[in-house]
Amino acid sequence: MRLHFKLKTNKTIVPFDHFPKVIGAVHKWIGKNDIHDSISLYSLSTLKGAKQVDTGLLFENGASFFFSSINNELLKRIIDGVNISPEIAYGMTVGEIIIQEDPDFTNQDRFIPASPIFIKRTLEKGERHFTIDDDEADLYLTETMQNKLKTAGYINNEATIKFDRSYPTPKIKLVSYKGIKNKTTLCPIIIQASPEVKAFIWNVGVGNSTGIGFGSLI
Repeated sequence: MRLHFKLKTNKTIVPFDHFPKVIGAVHKWIGKNDIHDSISLYSLSTLKGAKQVDTGLLFENGASFFFSSINNELLKRIIDGVNISPEIAYGMTVGEIIIQEDPDFTNQDRFIPASPIFIKRTLEKGERHFTIDDDEADLYLTETMQNKLKTAGYINNEATIKFDRSYPTPKIKLVSYKGIKNKTTLCPIIIQASPEVKAFIWNVGVGNSTGIGFGSLI
């Protein structure tokens, strides 16, 4: 299930590296929990509606983002938390929440990223980030998702994920989170799986760090 947040904004310029504040608001709404330290079976998009200025982002006509999870109880806690304290940061507050049920993905294999897709692995020489330019990227996308499927109780699942390499204009993007630069990809993906598993992936996102705004899907 997915929660779409419509935000009220003012003329405050929002810093480029603002997303930790959004994550902080989400955890405030959830309350005491351990999801931050466990494998992320949820995803959230980046903020939409921005106009870039010299020192940051300006949301003149409001902003929006979404949070998806397979855990409906978690979503209920977020709604309750927003009702108590709708403030986020930088003058942004939640004005409306729209609930979206899982679509039927029987006839859909191609998905568009709502936020950059981040793939990382710790190798002998340290941490490395992978993009669509790397041959291993599809393997690692599938590997990470298989770990999430097993965590959620899906056993012997043969789901696969790959970048849509027929897409003419994929983008490699450096995204800063808490001052750390992350090399990411903006490109549609192809999912080969049952409709139920596609819905799972649509909710939890793809790649690494979906819990801090990477790899969400529309």
